[in-house]
Amino acid sequence: MSKIALVTGITGQDGSYLAELLLDKGYEVHGVARRASTDNLSRIAHLADRITVHCGDLIDQNSLTQLVQSVRPAEIYNLAAQSFVPTSWSQPLLTAETTGLGVTRLLDAIRQVDPSIRFYQASSSEMFGRVQETPQRETTPFWPRSPYSVAKVYGHWITVNYRESYDLFACSGVLFNHESPRRGHEFVTRKITRTVAKIKLGLTDELRLGNLKAKRDWGFAGDYVEAMWLMLQQDVADDYVVGTGETYEVEQFVEAAFSHVGLNWRHYVVIDPKFYRPAEVDLLVADPTKARERLGWRPRVSFEELVTMMVDADLADLGGAEPRARFPQAA
Repeated sequence: MSKIALVTGITGQDGSYLAELLLDKGYEVHGVARRASTDNLSRIAHLADRITVHCGDLIDQNSLTQLVQSVRPAEIYNLAAQSFVPTSWSQPLLTAETTGLGVTRLLDAIRQVDPSIRFYQASSSEMFGRVQETPQRETTPFWPRSPYSVAKVYGHWITVNYRESYDLFACSGVLFNHESPRRGHEFVTRKITRTVAKIKLGLTDELRLGNLKAKRDWGFAGDYVEAMWLMLQQDVADDYVVGTGETYEVEQFVEAAFSHVGLNWRHYVVIDPKFYRPAEVDLLVADPTKARERLGWRPRVSFEELVTMMVDADLADLGGAEPRARFPQAA
């Protein structure tokens, strides 16, 4: 019989790539999505006849417990969250309820229904915040700098707590920034590539950004979901940092995107103070040694390939060109 996997946040960027990966490996895939008045299934529309999507919410304990009871998955991947960092300042309580306490609700559903279920928690490099060492590894202390990252720290440690208290197979993947053509338009990388495409096509004439000097470790989301799966295939549950080990400034991302379409970014970028965070995270870069040595995981898509892929996808989407870069699928 096929293994059954349950993926919260299946309608998001990571959820869609993970669903593809699991289907390719022969899983029966079930997803969880919040009921909304508008259709939010665009990222998984091409999988509609191959997966089952259930209504559920990380704020509702009963819906989660009933879902785990009915689906009886072998693996649960918790990718759902209020994940847009700027929104976490304007909606800190919602962020805490979903991104933080929602993890506890899922873990407790597993404890009550079937403690043999393997659990993956999507932790975040934002937890390192005001970094205490560079690069950041599994033993680096957390210093979160936003309501989002504070909630993620709670989700991370409650996963460790349930693993140690109830002997659950529960893992956290501390994922550094991972992007793709499926990234939401509100995130800075997609905002950059989307606006670059619009400028190239004559649809707008400026790109407004905040801190260009912030440094991030950027990879391709399709690579990172493979690391999630690998964590749940190990003999012992553990936590892993997942990233490329390379860091680039936002300015370098901007420059690469504009250069790809033959434009000088300095002619179009406007610095707007409203896009600065109340508490900035200046430098994030992973030490993925543990994931490389124990999981055998390595990123396949380079920074330059990622930027090119995203710009080409937005050009194609806006009607300006066929994609020139190949879109790698998760292995």
